[in-house]
Amino acid sequence: MNLKLATAALCLTPFLIQAEEQKETSPMKASAEFGALFKTGDTKSGDLKAGLDFSFEKNQWRSSLNFDVLVRKTETEVVKEDGTITEEFETSDQKWTIVGQTNYTIEPNGKNYVYGNASYADNRFSSFDNQSSISSGWGRRWFETEKATLDADVGPGYKRDVLKEPDENGETTHDAFIIQAQALYKRKINEHVEFKQLVVAKYAPKNGANSTYKAESSITTKLIETLQLKFSFIVDHNTDVDENKENTNTQTAMTLVYSF
Repeated sequence: MNLKLATAALCLTPFLIQAEEQKETSPMKASAEFGALFKTGDTKSGDLKAGLDFSFEKNQWRSSLNFDVLVRKTETEVVKEDGTITEEFETSDQKWTIVGQTNYTIEPNGKNYVYGNASYADNRFSSFDNQSSISSGWGRRWFETEKATLDADVGPGYKRDVLKEPDENGETTHDAFIIQAQALYKRKINEHVEFKQLVVAKYAPKNGANSTYKAESSITTKLIETLQLKFSFIVDHNTDVDENKENTNTQTAMTLVYSF
């Protein structure tokens, strides 16, 4: 009986090793992040931030898909029709974005690649009902070590801004040719901490057209094998907004990230 078990185990060993290797080298990675903040006292409010990240890397292909949502509710005084005043929670900020990009390395184990990028953003309290863009071009992995990588790409594209209110010409949609440039720097500070810096510029050469710029810095600390704590700081800038809106908005967040 023991001989039969030993023989079966020996026969199954190569398949178990292969399955383990496939598990370790899976081309697909995914993570979900979630953060919430509730404030009480003189001012009551609640913030919710969530996101999903997917990445795929195999042979000469590298793809990523990122989804983020932010919702904030603040307690405000509401005057009823009968004149009574009550305090209710109302949405004071709401934004969600989705960004996808695919890179194809021109030569196996090479540094140069071509890319395609698409993005969509819906911001309830901005000057725009939504903003979308597409772009394609050339990029390069400028350096790569065991601890750090730097990718940067540039290319032509097309951007559409849908306004909440008609402009002085009665138009609600602004289309523009853009030049998109972006860079992503990653560095492992140690086996538990990783730093990322993303910079994206969408420059519209057309006179009076809105250009957008974004910078995102983050530090992720591993708590356990599949759970990390993430600190992030984001700066968003639009060159052309309504008079009562700010050109630059910032977001600071602390979230838990689960990798699977």
